[in-house]
Amino acid sequence: MILFPAVDIKGGRCVRLRQGKKDDVTVFSTDPAAQARIWADQGAEFLHVVDLDGAFDGKPVNFDLVRTICHQLDVPVQLGGGIRDLHTAKNYIQAGVERIIIGTMALEEPDRFAELCRELPGKVGVSLDAEDGRLKTKGWVAESEHRVEDVLPRLEGLGVPFIIYTDISRDGMGKGVNFPALERLCQATSIPVIAAGGVTTMEDVKALEPLSAKGLEGAITGRAIYEGSLDFQEAVAWLKSQR
Repeated sequence: MILFPAVDIKGGRCVRLRQGKKDDVTVFSTDPAAQARIWADQGAEFLHVVDLDGAFDGKPVNFDLVRTICHQLDVPVQLGGGIRDLHTAKNYIQAGVERIIIGTMALEEPDRFAELCRELPGKVGVSLDAEDGRLKTKGWVAESEHRVEDVLPRLEGLGVPFIIYTDISRDGMGKGVNFPALERLCQATSIPVIAAGGVTTMEDVKALEPLSAKGLEGAITGRAIYEGSLDFQEAVAWLKSQR
């Protein structure tokens, strides 16, 4: 199991939102590239970077900053936010992003998403952001008609290499992980799952680790490692000891 430190970029700064609300912002660093380097130095095996401006605007906003992070660090980067077409996706891959994360397009434009998967095999993961089991899009501000279980067969058929599952009600709230929902998802699909939302303490990490045998690839943590309720370096070392 991998612990992914979140580097969320808004207005050129490293921030965290609560429950995806763009006006509920906490700034943790004015230099996202420097912050990414801190997590790399503490043992990060993969970085989770989100262009929050891009997610809300529907187009890449912090492209140059993402490229700087990729070029300055040896740690692979997965990126989400504002990737709504093949051209943007290819540009990010060429800029050094290891794999991209698609949310809105995967749900609202299945044909275009299928083309993206064909053009970039093994590079296109899907973010399933749910509140009470119902999926949201466009940076969590738009309701979707779909539930999580509705979209899994199609994603499996396209060979999607990973799913990021975010419980919006837990994100940035320090409430811990929604284990029942996460376990149901791991059991319902053959696609590797990454948990997001509510990974707050070392106890959360230790409770999640057994799910790695059931298809959990990793977990994303943000506010907890910035505010100190979770020691990132300690958590990474513990997870490595369990392999």
